[in-house]
Amino acid sequence: MRRGTAIAALVIALGASGAAAYQLAAPPAQQVAHWREIAWPFPRDGWPAGRAFRCDGACAGAELYVRAKRGFCNCDRGVADDDEVDRVADIDLISPRFVAIAPGEEVGIAELRGRARRYHLGHSDGAAIGIAVSRHCDLFVAAAQGRGDAGTVQPAALAFLETQEMKRWTMAALDGR
Repeated sequence: MRRGTAIAALVIALGASGAAAYQLAAPPAQQVAHWREIAWPFPRDGWPAGRAFRCDGACAGAELYVRAKRGFCNCDRGVADDDEVDRVADIDLISPRFVAIAPGEEVGIAELRGRARRYHLGHSDGAAIGIAVSRHCDLFVAAAQGRGDAGTVQPAALAFLETQEMKRWTMAALDGR
């Protein structure tokens, strides 16, 4: 009987310590978005080719396309409304049948201000985000696409665009360098 009581006490003690360890353990590290550069996938148009990136990690498979459009903006108002984002953000390069799924929102990248808007892509179950920000008469545009909800891609894309490397590149591209 003593042996059974001792085994039961040991099992209870181990169970309690295991439960405590589980509750006190740090949560697993969240997967981080890592963007790697890929070739610009679109044919030439009236604007210089930009840079393209594919995400590995938290937003696996998402792609981001960025470029400067110098001299292509309302110099007084900048990017003031969703219609302008629809026209300039290069979503039409991804799919000509894109449909906005929500009103846009104000965003900033470095000292640039503008708008971002989410879209459904007509050809797949994918979603996209279009971003257009301006400085004086110049635009910086970004289009990101991925599977599922654009709400997953948008924070990862905006965080990447806020990195020092991308801010430096953005400002240099807008300055014509």
